[in-house]
Amino acid sequence: MTWDSSYHAPVLAREVLELLGNARHVLDGTLGGGGHTAALLDRGIRVTAVDRDLNAIGAASTRLSQSLAAGTLRVFQGNYADLDDLSELVGQAYDGILLDLGVSSHQLDDESRGFSFRREAPLDMRMGEDAEMTAAEWLNFAEEVELARVLKEYADESRARRMASEIVRRRAHRPFVVSDDLVGAIRAVLGPSSGPGDFARIFQAVRIAVNHELEGLERALPALRDRLTPGGVLAVISYHSGEDRLTKHAFQEWSRSCICPPKQPFCTCRGEALGTTITRKPVSASDDEVASNPRARSARLRAWRSAA
Repeated sequence: MTWDSSYHAPVLAREVLELLGNARHVLDGTLGGGGHTAALLDRGIRVTAVDRDLNAIGAASTRLSQSLAAGTLRVFQGNYADLDDLSELVGQAYDGILLDLGVSSHQLDDESRGFSFRREAPLDMRMGEDAEMTAAEWLNFAEEVELARVLKEYADESRARRMASEIVRRRAHRPFVVSDDLVGAIRAVLGPSSGPGDFARIFQAVRIAVNHELEGLERALPALRDRLTPGGVLAVISYHSGEDRLTKHAFQEWSRSCICPPKQPFCTCRGEALGTTITRKPVSASDDEVASNPRARSARLRAWRSAA
């Protein structure tokens, strides 16, 4: 069975079902096109779904209208990193929680959203109305040191300082407005041989900065952990090394019985593990899935189970 739609093809859907298929109530913190939620509903699981993007909520709600009418699905606009801002969800716990990070295929394909480097696409990149500024505004007003930090840390760009300087030089003469403006700055630093791989890497870094994605994930992980019922599972699909690293380290830390400094003579911490890491190594998409959905190539799935 496939849960693809014209909006988006859910990545690692069968693997997610293996991890969350025994749950009774799952929080899908990144509803998107509703593919993972559809798979969970087909298994007879009740789902509460959240997304920052009103367009995604509209598409998924239309697709899953029968489940909404039956009461097995509830949908809310919001950020998974700030669930307590949703009064309807305050204090609720779940047997399973899923995050499918990054952007959907529809968001990438919709030029008006500005996530792609197609010619003349607007530099927007906001995932939701809660984003403080567009990508164009960030590029035009961020301090040079901040530009360099983002390019270095989020894009692994060895010439981050030079590229940040080039962005500042260019915006002094003409503000950044469309994708071509950023592509031009990239080419000026990396040379005419730079191509789609470089553009994708830099654009992704800007998108992460604009939406505060890593800060949100770091804040959300312990909060979501505390919403799991005993024995509940938290599953995270990431597409960026920073996301995967944050998830990996959080799961490792929660799975240790002692987190005191190595040379401390007596244990003064919690003294017991909060749960168990299910995936010792991240789960990747199969060759068949990558062939049918190239976006799955960079996906990494990790999961953790709370103590019973």
